[in-house]
Amino acid sequence: MENALVQAFLFAQETTTTAEEEEGSLIDVVPGLMVWTIITFLLVLWVLRRFAFSRIQGMIDKRRDTIREALDEADKARAEARELRELVRRERDEAKAEREKILDESRRQAQRQLEQAREAADTDLKERLAKNREELEAENARLREQIRRDVVELTLLAAEKVTGKVLDEADQRRLIDETVAEVDVKQIASEN
Repeated sequence: MENALVQAFLFAQETTTTAEEEEGSLIDVVPGLMVWTIITFLLVLWVLRRFAFSRIQGMIDKRRDTIREALDEADKARAEARELRELVRRERDEAKAEREKILDESRRQAQRQLEQAREAADTDLKERLAKNREELEAENARLREQIRRDVVELTLLAAEKVTGKVLDEADQRRLIDETVAEVDVKQIASEN
């Protein structure tokens, strides 16, 4: 291979010298220059392929992998953000439902307490009314008895004045019983 390179080099040098002597234009086809250009190109291509392309391709592949990983991570982050947003929405909905449940329970409890308080007030009122009725009836009975006694005493006083004599204990008792039996205290109370 070295021999071929040396021969190509010598051939290119001969043609270059000839072209320089003729002083042609830049667009003229010069076979020696063309050979050297092709050889130089192939040599540079071989060096680049041997040493640089693999490293450049490695860097490109590494960059491509880095970009792919970044895109995958971005997709994962987007998916996680969606999941978190959905989780937050569900938790917010659950919190609303729980709040409504607590409020409803509080309302029911307040309603029950109100009903219990009404029932207790009604029961207390009924008990007080019954107690007041009993007290009034007892007071009425006491007053009736007092009125009876007053009527009997007045009757005895009137009888003593009319008859002019004082009655003994047995006569007083008999007269009291007769008078009480005749007098209707309720009728007297209703007339007053």
